[in-house]
Amino acid sequence: MKVKGIRWWMVGLVTAGLMVNYLARNTLSVAAPTLMSEMNISTEQYSHIVVAWQVCYALMQPVAGYIIDAIGTKMGFAIFAFAWSIACALAALATGWQGLAFVRGLLGLTEAAGLPAAVKTSTEWFPAKERSVAIGWFNIGSSIGAVLAPPLVVWAILHSGWELAFLIVGGLGVAWTFLWMILYKHPRDQKRLSDEERDYILSGQEDHFKDPSNKKGSWKKIIGSRNFYAIASARMLSEPAWQTFNAWIPLYLMTERHMNIKEIAMFAWLPFLAADLGCVLGGYLSPFFHKYCNVSLFTSRKMVLLFGASCMIGPACIGLVASPYTAIALLCIGGFAHQTLSGALYAITSDSFGKNEVATATGMGGMFGYLGAAAFTLVFGVMVTKIGYSPLFVVLAIFDIVAAFIVWTVARELKPRATTGPEAGQTLQPAR
Repeated sequence: MKVKGIRWWMVGLVTAGLMVNYLARNTLSVAAPTLMSEMNISTEQYSHIVVAWQVCYALMQPVAGYIIDAIGTKMGFAIFAFAWSIACALAALATGWQGLAFVRGLLGLTEAAGLPAAVKTSTEWFPAKERSVAIGWFNIGSSIGAVLAPPLVVWAILHSGWELAFLIVGGLGVAWTFLWMILYKHPRDQKRLSDEERDYILSGQEDHFKDPSNKKGSWKKIIGSRNFYAIASARMLSEPAWQTFNAWIPLYLMTERHMNIKEIAMFAWLPFLAADLGCVLGGYLSPFFHKYCNVSLFTSRKMVLLFGASCMIGPACIGLVASPYTAIALLCIGGFAHQTLSGALYAITSDSFGKNEVATATGMGGMFGYLGAAAFTLVFGVMVTKIGYSPLFVVLAIFDIVAAFIVWTVARELKPRATTGPEAGQTLQPAR
C-alpha cells in the first residue's frame, strides 16, 4: 500500500531521533546544580565537563559525516544512535568530575552523527523548494529534547536521583534505534513511496544532487569551496550561543535569578519552546521570501539567516532587566533567533553540496562550530565568575550578526560551470 506524503513521515522519524539526541546532551545541564553539589564540582570544573563533550563532538562531526556518506544514512545513523544511548547511560556511574567528563566526551563522539544524518535525509527525501521546511521541522527535535529535559530530570532527582535521568534517556535512545532500523528506507528502496511522489522529489532536486555516480565526497574539494568557508565561519561564530543556552541556562536561573529547582523545571524549558517556533517559522520564511520578495531560493536562505541574527539583540539586553521573568522572555527571543538562523545555515549547506558530500560538509561545518563553542565555553567558565553573564550575552549577539554578514557577502548560489561539452552537468561552482 502506498502512503501519501511519506517524505513527511521520514522527516518525523528523524525529528524523533534528534529529540533523543538533544535530550541526552541537555540532561547534564539540568542535573548540574544537584550533581555539582553532590560531587563538589566547581563552576570551572563544570565548564571542563562541557568542553569535553564539545571538543569530542567537534572533532568527530566530519568523521561521522564522512561515514554516513560512505555507508548510507540508515546504517550510519543507527550505529551512532545506539552508541550515544550507551554513552548517555554510563554517566549514571560517574563519581567525580573527571569521570563525568570522560563519559560526556564519549557522548560527544557518538552524538556527532545526528545533524549530518538529518541533513542528508532531507536532501534525499525533499525537493529544493521544500528542503528548508523539512530542515525546520527536524530541527525542532533539538529544541523539544531541551524542552523535555527540565521536567524529566527534576522528576528523576525528586523521586530517585539524577542518575535515573541518564538511564531513562539512554533507554529511549536504544528504543529509537530499533524503530529507525525497522521504518527508515532510502527513497529508491521505499516500496510505499508512490511514483508520483518520487517524481515530485527528483524533479525538484538540483542537478548537482542528482549526480548518479557513487563517488564519495572529498574533504579537500569541500574545504576548497567558497561556500564552505562562509558556512564554517558562520558556524564557528553562531554555535557558541546555542551551546551556552543548552549548558548554562539552569545555572544562570539559579545563581543570577535565584530560582529553586522546581522553578527551574517550570521555566528553563521555555527558551527551547521558543526555539521550536524559530525552527518551523524559519523553514517557512525561506519559500515566503522566495515567492513574495522575488529572490532566488538561495538568497531567501540568507535573508532568513539575517533575520535570525537580528533577533539576537534580545538576549543581549538581558543585563538591563531586573525581573527574572523578563530575563526568561529575552532568553526565549534568543532561542527563537538562533534556531531560525541555524536552520537557514543547514539549508545553505544542503544547497551547496551534492548527495555524496552533504553529510561530510555538514559534519565539517559542525566541527568548526563546536570548536568555536568549546573555546567560548572555556572563556565563559572563567569570565562568568568575574564579570557575570550579561556582557557575555552581548558578545554572543555580536557573533551571530557577524556570522550573518559573512554568509551574506561570501556565499554564492551554485551555477553550472559548463552547459555543453564533456564537463556539462558534472561540476558546479559558485557564481562570481
